[in-house]
Amino acid sequence: MAKYSFEFKMEVVQAYLNAEGGYRYLASKYNIPAKRRIEEWVHAYREFGEEGLMRSRQNKKYTFQFKLSMVELYLSSEVSYQELALSQGISNPSLIVKWVNDFRIAGPDALRPKKKGRKKTLDIRECKKPSKYDGEKPVDTSAEHVKELEDELLKLRIENAYLKRIEEAAFRGGNSSEKTARIVHSLRGQFKLKDILAVVGFPKATYMYWQKRFDRENPDKQLEDEITKIHIENKDYGYRRVYRELRNRKIFVNKKKVQRIMQKLCFQVTSFTRKSRRYNSYKGNVGKIAPNRTNRRFNTSVPHQKITTDTTEFKYYEIDNKGRMVIKKLYLDPFLDMFNGEVLSYGISKTPSAASVLSAQKQAIEITSDCPYRRTFHSDRGWAYQMVAYSSALKENKIFQSMSRKGNCYDNSVMENFFGILKQEMYYGNTYYSFAELKDAIERYIKYYNEKRIKEKLGDG
Repeated sequence: MAKYSFEFKMEVVQAYLNAEGGYRYLASKYNIPAKRRIEEWVHAYREFGEEGLMRSRQNKKYTFQFKLSMVELYLSSEVSYQELALSQGISNPSLIVKWVNDFRIAGPDALRPKKKGRKKTLDIRECKKPSKYDGEKPVDTSAEHVKELEDELLKLRIENAYLKRIEEAAFRGGNSSEKTARIVHSLRGQFKLKDILAVVGFPKATYMYWQKRFDRENPDKQLEDEITKIHIENKDYGYRRVYRELRNRKIFVNKKKVQRIMQKLCFQVTSFTRKSRRYNSYKGNVGKIAPNRTNRRFNTSVPHQKITTDTTEFKYYEIDNKGRMVIKKLYLDPFLDMFNGEVLSYGISKTPSAASVLSAQKQAIEITSDCPYRRTFHSDRGWAYQMVAYSSALKENKIFQSMSRKGNCYDNSVMENFFGILKQEMYYGNTYYSFAELKDAIERYIKYYNEKRIKEKLGDG
């Protein structure tokens, strides 16, 4: 590290104060590697005048008692390192920083002077094996040794009390640093603050910051209550949708603040887990294959113009006649409007059923009959959509049929996205024990999805 004279520092500081250039320009002009050094000089000059730029080159030694008093003075007051160094005539404030850090790590012993030179090794030939008749080893009763034992005992007492406080329910939850500050505050009636901070390894500045806020009322209490209500009603809402819902309720707040409060209240969404193997309806060419008319142009400004459909599989459990738990399956065949993502109709069955698909298709055709333009029904190449009955119903109503390319799920990503949301929010992580229970859960979710769930791409909120 380069050493700079007092005159050089003053020249650079005066150049900055005279508006000759910024930190970066002056660092380049005076060949100073980092602009941060100029910032420190300017700050020191503004706070302490010329004394802030002076640094003695004397290799001065300090006694153990002096170091300990400096550490105690810093921990028991609110002065900064630099202020304390100037008031005590110490030329380098970083020395006090080192003493405080050493004290926090190893206690008072870290401030004692260390012996220089290599440690002496004992000659094995000179070592004499002690005899059992030599008598007992004398006990060290010096004041210094007693002080060391007292310090060690105090450290153990503080550690024991601190660990007990951690287990108490009164200190659970909240910010981790706030929690530690509250524990430290509760121990001040038994121990000195400087001793507690040294054992716990907690910065004094952080403790003082939280101490001023212990008795302050929670300014976000009403907002937290409102977010809690939204979470109860919509357990799978992340902070983005909670933010939208708050705006719908005429509560305007920053999105990051909503995220921070939800993290504090442990409202993160946990239902989005790894998906299981999905149902595949492709059985080869069993009928007529329609061209891919949609060609991933999913957006439309006309309601009921572009409709997409697919089939997905769910699992539930039932007990058979022999008392064994067996896995059963349920199949959902929805028809979804690409205009706003609304589920227009759907069929639910215990097996992949043509009747379920055709029934849902008939409802979708009737609902979309008000479209002023020619409609398009898009699907994958599943066997149900290659049926003559399915394609004939579309032709009779002058509806284009569109199919995805073989093995390309992205061509029908609108429906795949809906299936992902549906299963993540009401299926994964839940166990259903009857067909009726699972069917009821799907129907309630579709109603919630159509009528209440916020869709950001539509600009809800």
